Amino acid sequence: MPLVKAKIRFGHSPDPDDAFMFWAIAHDKIDTAGITFTHIVEDIESLNRRAFKAELEATAVSVYTLFQVADKYAVMPCGASVGDNYGPVLVANNPIYAKELSNKRIAIPGLNTTAYLTLRMFLPDFKEVVVPFDKILDAVKAGDVDAGLIIHEGQLTYKTLGFHKVADLGEWFYEMTKLPLPLGVDVLRKSLGRDVMRKVTKLFRVSIEAALENRQEALEYAMKFGRGIPPETADAFVGMYVNDYTVDMGKKVRDGLKLLQQAAVEHGILKEAKKVEFVEM
Repeated sequence: MPLVKAKIRFGHSPDPDDAFMFWAIAHDKIDTAGITFTHIVEDIESLNRRAFKAELEATAVSVYTLFQVADKYAVMPCGASVGDNYGPVLVANNPIYAKELSNKRIAIPGLNTTAYLTLRMFLPDFKEVVVPFDKILDAVKAGDVDAGLIIHEGQLTYKTLGFHKVADLGEWFYEMTKLPLPLGVDVLRKSLGRDVMRKVTKLFRVSIEAALENRQEALEYAMKFGRGIPPETADAFVGMYVNDYTVDMGKKVRDGLKLLQQAAVEHGILKEAKKVEFVEM
């Protein structure tokens, strides 16, 4: 059998969970025979925009973006960020009911994020204000917006910083569906061909498994991407988004993904439900 070779530019966000998954590849802990990886580290909204142009061979994308680029990319069954009865958190300076935020200004981390999609279904009438995800709490605190939609480690730190939870969209999705909320996935450009896609997926899964088996070492590497958060917060955050679903998303996550896509179409947010294809191992 001939050696499968490819140069893969892999886009991922500068977050502890993504870095944790790539620890083994970044440190040559596994043999990537024939596959050369180059890491493209950018915030998720930048990667989403790249995906619309199919710039990268492999990339993390928001599930909302996946729904729009499914003709160009196939989903790897590993690497998914899944909220199992938790997810993006809507916060405000003071206790407030969600319905009181109708027609109010809410900071969101990007128009192509799953957080925005889910909020648009949860609260159809609000005025979105796009703010870099790590500046949203600042915008809320300053009163520039009436509330903010928090992703990444902000989900764990907002309480200690004095903010109040209005709603957890992962909890809301679970209450509605009894399914986990798929937030982000890793995808491969279909033009790579079946053999390359399968090999890259296998290597990525091995990298994730290696990190879970060498958690402390992988976590020390991931901490470099933690924006100054303490080790226990980084550990908790990685635990939320690198788990069994990340090794293999399985039927529940696929069902959640399909239901989320259908709901987005029914709410008039997506024009069509493009067929989502998975890299079959």
